[in-house]
Amino acid sequence: MSNCINNVLIIGGGFSGMSAAIELSKAGVEVDLVEIDPNWRTDGAGISIGGATMRAFKQLGIMDEYLQAGSGHGGLDVFAPHGVHLAHIPAPPLGEGLPGGGAIMRPALAKILANKTRSTSTNVRLGVTFESINDLGDSVEVTFTDGTTKQYDLVVGADGVYSKVRNHLFPDAAAPKYIGQGVWRAVLPRLPEVENTMMWVSQHIKAGVNPMSKDQMYMFVTENRAQNDFREPDTFIEELQGLLKGFPAPMVQTLSGMLNKDCLIHYRPLERVMMPAPWYKGRIVLIGDTVHATTPHLASGACIGIEDALVLADEVANKATLEEALQGFQARRYERCKMVVENSGRLAEIEIEGGDKEEHTAIMRDSAIALAKPI
Repeated sequence: MSNCINNVLIIGGGFSGMSAAIELSKAGVEVDLVEIDPNWRTDGAGISIGGATMRAFKQLGIMDEYLQAGSGHGGLDVFAPHGVHLAHIPAPPLGEGLPGGGAIMRPALAKILANKTRSTSTNVRLGVTFESINDLGDSVEVTFTDGTTKQYDLVVGADGVYSKVRNHLFPDAAAPKYIGQGVWRAVLPRLPEVENTMMWVSQHIKAGVNPMSKDQMYMFVTENRAQNDFREPDTFIEELQGLLKGFPAPMVQTLSGMLNKDCLIHYRPLERVMMPAPWYKGRIVLIGDTVHATTPHLASGACIGIEDALVLADEVANKATLEEALQGFQARRYERCKMVVENSGRLAEIEIEGGDKEEHTAIMRDSAIALAKPI
């Protein structure tokens, strides 16, 4: 391949940053990756995975590892609060023997990607981030928190929703916005009847389960909450069981009874970011949650961040100049990512307002079809 850059710095070792390191290394680019957490940890319970993410995993070369640690299946079943089956939304087929969807523990996926990153030529530095970034025109000079300095052809900001690189590059960019919902997650032993994603939808709350290995599933509950206030962890079981009382379906009540202190119960207020184009300036570009942090309504936040990495590497490998590569990256990514963020936001609005459930189902189906299209 004929690359328009020789070396790159990736700031942030999350899913997007690791994926960029893997793909850029494949293209023959010298990659440094810095991650501020010295332990390179990823918190959280389960993460839902769509077919488009599976396709990205295949390109990254981690499908076998994913299927060993996670789960694959073929769609979503939607139920009324009492348990009446309302709809089955099949995952659009992507071919190549790929599952249409699935789930995995976040730390397990992070470990798979970290191992893959370390298997490349990427130079990983933990407990380090940038102190200053100075775009010199023909290169970018970066000073690190350990006192070292190095010049790069390109810097990739992949440091998440509260990105310091974004604040440096676009100081007037809007901050993440709370949407009026929070999501609960808990890890449970997998019940034999849980073969696909299952979701129960009431007026203002939805609950669901997703199989994420042969032995485990994770439960999610999305709750409307006007204020982004602190939730006391000591009350998590009681609060979550209180929310599940609104679902008389026998299976939901079974799930409620399974909750205990070992279920890794986690609550997260939902925020979003959709930064206008451009996502780059000079020799610095932003990917992933730094520019399009979405809510989990379409289970596609990780997907579009990982896709950013694949497209960026493809553009770098196949364009004559960096400017052409960054323009190509922006053109291929903006509308697709905007669709995910805006459609997820509309789903949240419908849930908060108790709106049209047929519209809710149609948005989920149409979004899945759109995501099945090539990137």
